[in-house]
Amino acid sequence: MLNSYGELCTEVYELSKPVGYSFGDIEYYAERLQEIQGKILEIACGSGRVLIPLLSSGLKVEGIDNSLFMLEACRRKCGERGLRPRLFEGDMRQFNLEDEYEALIIPGGSLQLIESRADIENALKCYYDHLGAGGMFIADIFLETDFEINTVKTRLWETENEETITLEEKRIEVNLIEQRTVSLLKYEKWKDGHLIQSELQRFPLRWYGVHEFRMMLEKAGFSEIVISGNYEYGAAPEHAEHMITFEARKGV
Repeated sequence: MLNSYGELCTEVYELSKPVGYSFGDIEYYAERLQEIQGKILEIACGSGRVLIPLLSSGLKVEGIDNSLFMLEACRRKCGERGLRPRLFEGDMRQFNLEDEYEALIIPGGSLQLIESRADIENALKCYYDHLGAGGMFIADIFLETDFEINTVKTRLWETENEETITLEEKRIEVNLIEQRTVSLLKYEKWKDGHLIQSELQRFPLRWYGVHEFRMMLEKAGFSEIVISGNYEYGAAPEHAEHMITFEARKGV
């Protein structure tokens, strides 16, 4: 399970991106979803960074994620706030939920964790099928601008229990033809100078051109596509470093 978000990875995510931590996306999604009366599904909801603020604003949000550790953290944080959303364990590449949704969202570029081109095409069709007529799909993607290989980055965090968690990220693959990078993430937890826990994670990211991704959405059946840069609705992306948000509709 080298691709999974494990226990230590989840702890780091909670430390580095706690509930409510926003890149501008939480405010943007809240504004775009404010007229939605029905159910919303956040795909790759993680530990609830976005899901919980949207729930707290009164939206009917459910979540799906493939990491049991992330889902448990999300349930715990929801419980602390008196929230009881439905959360599902499932693969973002393909799932089959009983309900239709008025909106599906994937903030933060999580869609780019799908490594295979065939898998993402199938995933977009899956999302389309889970929307009701006229339903809204919103997803963020970003462009890769760093093509260095064999570079190593190290970060660390201190926990409430006076432990230290280190993260070493090594870029092991850059494939310009496939538009994919792969990094190896090594998490280690230390206490009083002793290593007490470690995890390895293979971390692939695939990027897409703006017009390329628009055509992929159209191929899946979506229409009324709006492309926004830097969380400014309808503003064309101007810089490669900006997050790019796609909003599309399922036909009535």
